[in-house]
Amino acid sequence: MLDADFIKRKMGLIEDELLRLGEFADLTIEKIAEDYRTQAIVERLLERVIGRAIDINQHLIAERGAHLETIRKYRETFLRLAEMGVYPKEFAEKIAPSVGLRNALVHDYNNIDRALLQKSIREAIMEFNDYTRYILAFIERKT
Repeated sequence: MLDADFIKRKMGLIEDELLRLGEFADLTIEKIAEDYRTQAIVERLLERVIGRAIDINQHLIAERGAHLETIRKYRETFLRLAEMGVYPKEFAEKIAPSVGLRNALVHDYNNIDRALLQKSIREAIMEFNDYTRYILAFIERKT
C-alpha cells in the first residue's frame, strides 16, 4: 500500500535540505574549496537530497510497480518512475545522473570535482524541486 505520509515526510526533508543548499548556490568554486566545512556541508546536503529521493522511488516502485522487474541500480529508479507515469521521460533522463554524484559522495571518493560540485548545487535545487512537485501530483492522483 502506498504510504503517502512516508513520501510526504521524505519530501519535506528534501525541501528543507534544498533550502539549506540554496545558501551555497552563489558560491564560487574557489569559495567552496577554500573551506573544508563548506565543502563538507554541500556534499552532505546533496547526498541526503538524492538519497531521500531514492527512498521515495523505491517505495513507489515497490507499491505501484510490483509487476515490473526488480531494479538493481539506483539510477534506474528514476527512470522507472517515468515508465510508471510519475513524470516525463525527459525529466527522468535529466535527474537520473544525480545518482553518480551521490555514489561519489557516499563512497568518499577523494577526487570530487569541485566544479561539478558547485554546478550540482543549482541543478539539484531546480531538479529536486521539480521532482517533489511531480511526486506530490502523482500521489494525489493515486491516493
